[in-house]
Amino acid sequence: MLFALSVSAMSGPTIPDIDRIRIAEAYRIAEKVQDDLWKDWSSAPFALLFITDENEFLIRHKKASDEFVSIGYDKLLKSEVFVRPRKFQKDFLATFPAFDATPVIVVGKAENTTDKTSTRWVFVLLHEHFHQLQYSRPNYYSDVDALDLSGGDTTGMWQINYPFPYKEESVAANFRGLTDSLLAAYEAGNKADRAKTFATYDSKRRLFFESLKKADNRYASFQLWQEGVARYTQYKMARLAAGKLKPSRAFAKLSDFVPFDKEADRLLAATLKEMHDLDLKEWERVVFYPFGAVECLMLDRIDPSWQSKYFREKFALEKYYPSNTAK
Repeated sequence: MLFALSVSAMSGPTIPDIDRIRIAEAYRIAEKVQDDLWKDWSSAPFALLFITDENEFLIRHKKASDEFVSIGYDKLLKSEVFVRPRKFQKDFLATFPAFDATPVIVVGKAENTTDKTSTRWVFVLLHEHFHQLQYSRPNYYSDVDALDLSGGDTTGMWQINYPFPYKEESVAANFRGLTDSLLAAYEAGNKADRAKTFATYDSKRRLFFESLKKADNRYASFQLWQEGVARYTQYKMARLAAGKLKPSRAFAKLSDFVPFDKEADRLLAATLKEMHDLDLKEWERVVFYPFGAVECLMLDRIDPSWQSKYFREKFALEKYYPSNTAK
């Protein structure tokens, strides 16, 4: 009876139990530790449009339109659930205001996404939930508009399609050198080496961003702030969950379950491997995810209070460096 809908549930399409267990685990982890990582994260919405092969299920969101039909209250998900026939691709993954001003995570089943397995999928969902925090903060959209990067696009797709000079040899080579410098600082073995290598990195970073056109500078800074910090948050949530929580009994019984500490280890190792391998010309916008994540891990060491500035001084991680905050 643990996974049954309430008796008021209507007949019709339902979310498979394995997916309900996964979604519930993401909600449970968020409820337990999200505010330990980011102040007031629990004030952000956690609305979800979950895509199966045939249908889409709207969770923790009011009925969006007459296309949706209620299938009742799901006690496990702590939400009334609405369903409509599938419209999005089965492997879709994005967070945006799909129906009204509320940012909604639109996501397919784990098996239909690049992450495939339960534990990975749960922490990807928490990555997307951090975007809900970003998007729901006061003035987010007006401040993004003030960056003047959209080129007239009103759909938000400019954030993905902005014509950054990824293919320019000098830009790609300098970014690769900057990445190596950040890695050296992050991997430094003692405090003295860390201070020295970070100072070198800080100097190279300034030179790299000064070499870009102003709009390109703003775009790269914005992507590091938005996507790099989301990747960092994905890792930190796995680490926090490993240290503070046991998985629910139902989640731990899934055949593909991986312990939270193992997922944290895997994600950190994968991020560092990306840093060693990344190629701006080939990877393009994807480079901002691991690069920004490692910058945040460096900031944790240099000034653990940097997160308090994150929503106050937006869109540039270098604002949180000691060399800048002292001014």
